[in-house]
Amino acid sequence: MDIARSEDPDITIPATCRICEARHGVVCSALTSAQLRELCRHSMRRKLDAGSEILAQGEDVSSYSNIVNGVVKLCKVMPDGRQQIVGLQFAPDFIGRPFVHESTLSAEAATPTEICVFPRRLLDRMIADTPDLQHNLHAQALKELDAAREWMLTLGRRTAQEKVASLLFLIATNAEPETTYGTAFDLPLSRAEIADFLGLTIETVSRQMTKLRKLGIIRIEHNRHIVVPDMDDLERLITM
Repeated sequence: MDIARSEDPDITIPATCRICEARHGVVCSALTSAQLRELCRHSMRRKLDAGSEILAQGEDVSSYSNIVNGVVKLCKVMPDGRQQIVGLQFAPDFIGRPFVHESTLSAEAATPTEICVFPRRLLDRMIADTPDLQHNLHAQALKELDAAREWMLTLGRRTAQEKVASLLFLIATNAEPETTYGTAFDLPLSRAEIADFLGLTIETVSRQMTKLRKLGIIRIEHNRHIVVPDMDDLERLITM
């Protein structure tokens, strides 16, 4: 088939990209068909088990990634080895900081995760050549800044119940689309990790989860599977 004469503009996009969850993410949505084909030629899919390291703090960055599916946790490691979870990323988020050659944090698969990995040098060149990509990355940086400020409010001023509700709302809004019975997802973090992320004790997290269940805000199945019957009810706990 002569793809140059095709009436379907998507026919020039690699088949892998057309069905990829990250196709409309920050990076790939800004690229031309020719750029997508070049990126596809140099990219590699990786499937990771929960707990697998994607990026180590302090290592030289030779590649970037798009999250195709799964949840990734971002951590900062202190000189004495203590670690703090500082963020979560979901599909189709972009992992990496352009033009920075050394990673300032670590990234680890919180759940079974699939990523699309591509060379840093290639994408850095595309960024320089593509204003739309520059705009998207700038917009993502501002979005992450806003999210970090919102999380500072959560940690500094919200009650224990509001903190747990905020985390559940964050995960739920990035979970599968809402169905007739609500939004459902598996917790990507253990109770200990949730406590670490929220600055609470494990016991407090467990108590607040139980309270939310008794209020009918969530249902808990098999310990880690959460169903939110009504997202508005969950959000009201955060904004009240």
